[in-house]
Amino acid sequence: MRLSFLIHTNIHRAVLRYPLLRRMSLKTLAVLPESELKDGQMKEVAFGDGKVLLSRLGDQVHATSAFCTHYGAPLAKGVLTSDGRVVCPWHGACFNVCTGDIEDAPAPDALHKFEAKIADGQIHVTANSANTQKANLARAPKLTTATETSGNGVVIVGGGSATFHAVESLREHGFKGPITILTKERNTPVDRTKLSKALITDASKIEYRSVADLKIKYSTNIRVGVTASSIDFANKKVILDEGKDSVVYDKLILAPGGEPRRLPIPGAELENVYTLRGIDHAKKIDAAAQEGKRMVVIGSSFISMELVAAVSKRKLASIDVIGMEEHPFELVLGKEVGKALQKYHESQGVKFHMQTKIEKIVPKEDDASLAGGVIVNGETLPCDLVIMGVGVAPATKFLKDSGMELEKDGGVKVDQYLKVAGHSDVYAVGDIAHYPQAETGEFRRIEHWNVAGNHGRAVGKTIAGQLQPFLKVPYFWSAQGQNIRYCGIGSGHDDVFIKGSLDDLKFIAYYIKSGKVIAVATMQNDPVCSAASELLRLGLMPTVEELRAGKDPLSVDISSVSSLKKVQG
Repeated sequence: MRLSFLIHTNIHRAVLRYPLLRRMSLKTLAVLPESELKDGQMKEVAFGDGKVLLSRLGDQVHATSAFCTHYGAPLAKGVLTSDGRVVCPWHGACFNVCTGDIEDAPAPDALHKFEAKIADGQIHVTANSANTQKANLARAPKLTTATETSGNGVVIVGGGSATFHAVESLREHGFKGPITILTKERNTPVDRTKLSKALITDASKIEYRSVADLKIKYSTNIRVGVTASSIDFANKKVILDEGKDSVVYDKLILAPGGEPRRLPIPGAELENVYTLRGIDHAKKIDAAAQEGKRMVVIGSSFISMELVAAVSKRKLASIDVIGMEEHPFELVLGKEVGKALQKYHESQGVKFHMQTKIEKIVPKEDDASLAGGVIVNGETLPCDLVIMGVGVAPATKFLKDSGMELEKDGGVKVDQYLKVAGHSDVYAVGDIAHYPQAETGEFRRIEHWNVAGNHGRAVGKTIAGQLQPFLKVPYFWSAQGQNIRYCGIGSGHDDVFIKGSLDDLKFIAYYIKSGKVIAVATMQNDPVCSAASELLRLGLMPTVEELRAGKDPLSVDISSVSSLKKVQG
């Protein structure tokens, strides 16, 4: 056994070390008749006991690994565009089929790219069989090594999605200088969406990269547990922990994210009144939300209701949700969809108290440090834990103290390249950034995990020397029994057209403003939302009249090269 292990290990090392042996591990297989793959089509095909994704753009056939590197969705069920993008059907991650490279977050890794040729009427793919297995769905990023020793490089304040994707984008696009991350978190950037959707409490299970990987593979220094208390913009210096230390920069990326709000009511600071933003918060909620306990949720936001869905199978004694609107999610998804989602949660035992106002949180009789009830309209809802899910505020107090002009909500206004006006070499991304929308030029601050990630990718490319305006259509998803997917910006919509069954949570909702579709939400209708995000990007969304008449967004040809020529013409 020991001898066999040593032989296998040494062979594996040799294959990695010597290109000739790597080539010997490749094999070529005929995987599909050419006639079965038309222009604009994708197909998942077998490669031995693995899988390969074939994509055809005009006369060119491309082959990549078949699964999204985010959560493993089959990319063949996604959307192909004629400019070489394949969009995941689940969460909007996007790759370039010609190279396998990442186009859009939340994909953390690129796809394997394989050689594809047409001969004797067959499509032949040459690949290492190991790279066609789902267990090995991603390839290592093509990173630039930090070789510039002079200068202070890029400093990033923050430790979330934007930070990780900025680092990856900087190195992917050739940035050779130092990179330093300054974060108040005690861990490297994690997939924060899994905190509310699954209450995962082990940072190592959801971190994008380990400290070792950041240091060795990305040549990035990360300092955890430090707080930026101010910025000396004149001297390009970040002041840490009220002056205990400082870090100088050549370029600065501000990505501090948001801070959970707490209502200014009596009892809001009691020990078992929780907000959710980081791993430590998730640990406290996970420990408290156990069988037989009574949970009161203040706020019917997406994060609040994801937490409700995550704990609803734990046999809690009661779950009460308090909201200001008539139905949860009403401002974003509209009354009809909000009502349907409320009905689902009620079927799981959740009790709603909507259009109501909280008076106060009262302590337990035997322990004044803990909440024992929430008083709503004179009624006391007993509780063992309270979740305060009433949104977040931009974590920008340190910027105001540094003399930066902030927007009314505490956000930072940036241009199309996410650069802060009036501050040399300073960029702001993620939850704090008011950025111009691609079509209207209107400035908006959008608190989407995916928007933050794509901000990071865009700003990394710009700083690396390839100016990248931010043009991505916002895309988010939420676990509400079934997954709901949403793209666009539906704020202020004046009409909603719904196709399908709200009772079955199987529908497409089109959000309309001034007679034009501005956003789309779907449940159990993949990949319609991914297609809609590309239709919005390309300006090819069907009209409201066409949709009401039965036109399917998936029927719009955005995949073939001939369709691209029509759009360009």
